Amino acid sequence: MTPKVLVVEDEVDLIELLRYNLEAENFSVATAEDAEEAMLRIAEATPDLILLDWMLPGTSGIEICRRIRARQDTARIPIIMLTARGEEEERVRGLATGADDYVVKPFSLPELMARIHALLRRSNPQLIAATLKAGDIELDRTTHRVRRSGKEVHLGPTEYRLLEYLMGNPGRVYSREQLLDGVWGTDVYVDERTVDVHVGRLRKAINRGRVKDPIRTVRGAGYAFDEKFVMS
Repeated sequence: MTPKVLVVEDEVDLIELLRYNLEAENFSVATAEDAEEAMLRIAEATPDLILLDWMLPGTSGIEICRRIRARQDTARIPIIMLTARGEEEERVRGLATGADDYVVKPFSLPELMARIHALLRRSNPQLIAATLKAGDIELDRTTHRVRRSGKEVHLGPTEYRLLEYLMGNPGRVYSREQLLDGVWGTDVYVDERTVDVHVGRLRKAINRGRVKDPIRTVRGAGYAFDEKFVMS
């Protein structure tokens, strides 16, 4: 089952960034730019989670949150509020209105994705796979452990996130820039060649002995987790 996320946001660039990263992790994404469109999207197909911007044109995200919580058929949908308001009293107000979590802009994409996974694990655990498996590689999202052919593979935090990101959508080619945004986040400046360094470390860790390399280099484009390896 593919988890459905509704993004309610009026910044077009942010909508596309969130859509790209959510779809990369196999979420189905719907979008809305105001309250009327948001309620229409919810009526069309109930989402499993809502990313809701506080500052929207016309009706605010706070009021949309109240409306969602007031309806019996939508009251239990998990909501993460996205906002530039970072003061404690504003966070308390957002949570008191019914938001399940509160993320301040600018935010780290990896952190936001982790919060989405954590919230869905609590609200609807069957939607989020705790384990990713491909060929003889197994990645446990709960313990952050990786095994290959039953043997534990020791990875640093960045190499772990990189492997998880690539395994989330086998066959999809990611440019270095896309990997930087998805793994490091958009709020951190890192040189694109840093990606090559960490891919090299990841390969060294998971390819000990005479085993097949699951990471495919696409010249001039980037990297992908080989879909043929998944079927092996």
